[in-house]
Amino acid sequence: MQTNFTEDQLKDKDNKSSEKIFRACVHCGFCNATCPSYKILNHELDGPRGRIYLIKDMLENNKPADAKITKHIDQCLSCYGCMTTCPSGVNYMHLIDHGRKHIEKTYTRPISQRIVRNILSKILTDHKLFKFLGVLGQIIKPFRIFLPKKLKNILNVLPSRFPKKTMPLKKIYSPKGKKIVARVALLTGCVQKVLSPQINESTIRLLNRHGVEVVVPESINCCGSLEHHLGKETESLKNFKQNIDVWYNEYLNNGLDAIISNTSGCGTTLKDYGFIFRDDTNYRKKAKKISQLSKDITEYLSENIKLNFNNKNKFKKFKIAYHSACSMQHGQKVHDDPINLIKKTGNDVINIPEGHLCCGSAGTYNLLQSEIANQLLKNKIENIQKINPEIISTGNIGCISQISSATSIPILHTVEILDWYTGGPKPKVLERI
Repeated sequence: MQTNFTEDQLKDKDNKSSEKIFRACVHCGFCNATCPSYKILNHELDGPRGRIYLIKDMLENNKPADAKITKHIDQCLSCYGCMTTCPSGVNYMHLIDHGRKHIEKTYTRPISQRIVRNILSKILTDHKLFKFLGVLGQIIKPFRIFLPKKLKNILNVLPSRFPKKTMPLKKIYSPKGKKIVARVALLTGCVQKVLSPQINESTIRLLNRHGVEVVVPESINCCGSLEHHLGKETESLKNFKQNIDVWYNEYLNNGLDAIISNTSGCGTTLKDYGFIFRDDTNYRKKAKKISQLSKDITEYLSENIKLNFNNKNKFKKFKIAYHSACSMQHGQKVHDDPINLIKKTGNDVINIPEGHLCCGSAGTYNLLQSEIANQLLKNKIENIQKINPEIISTGNIGCISQISSATSIPILHTVEILDWYTGGPKPKVLERI
């Protein structure tokens, strides 16, 4: 794709990076064939190729975003399926992030949108506030008929009750009676630690059981991903820098072999810290190191730990459908590791038809673009039902929440299965089967 940026425009680091990405695009349109929003809306501007044109036009012409451009960019899920399909290696992730930042800076959204987006950026990045509003939401729910549609959607996803933690909160979880073979930091997530604390507990038990010491720094709260994808640069950079400082100091002072994420959306962002701070003299080196250390839990286990599956013959053999979260298979390019690990438990792993397509969760997408998200969820459930699994497994809390809202089939995080089959407790969601 030919570009026409001026020399002055290319002094801006984001323009400079985006210009190189634009030039890699050859207009082939392969991306549209695997774009979930394009398949539903069937509009050129709701596919990656069309959105690339919109972003290029805004940036080259110093053009502020308008309602039309904003609508088409907002309808992108950031599933990155287009990046897996693209034969030219176009880094659409960085383009769409740049486009969203430009929109946030140059377009004044209607007041209702601003309120909802600000609410989401506050409550979904603060686990204490999220839990408080979950309780408050139950009081407000009878009156939700009077609320705007998007606020109703937020209320609908707030749980009526929260599961209890079964492990004490610590800064360091050390293996008992075992030699320490590695030391890792665990990102416990914002909402995940409230909605599904058993995911973090399974991760810690599994790692400890295999001689890995786990550090959970108290000052790490949010990875910054949610605000980053909402175009809120100031807020996301604040989180990024705090995380980088904490983890890098831990790495220098006490040693870290990896930074573990068990939420694939967060993991994708952690691995992108190096790019985000590529021109920041204060954070470039530190951010690059944090990205290098960042691993999805299944990626780390596959590369570093030989799991002990001595318990696998004690259990019934299940038919498990593995849902590969978009941020995992397209964002991090981690697809085979979780599947191969589940297979080692002795269970049957079956592919979901059209498994490359998003379930509709996509961070805040199911709240902000509920009609498209609901259609994607409907399609995902229909494809899951075609293979009639006994259990669904995935590596992302957003996908777990989205899919479980539309099916009675038990759904587990992959690490819960691995924990169970290496000596951990049977997941509660499986008690009825």
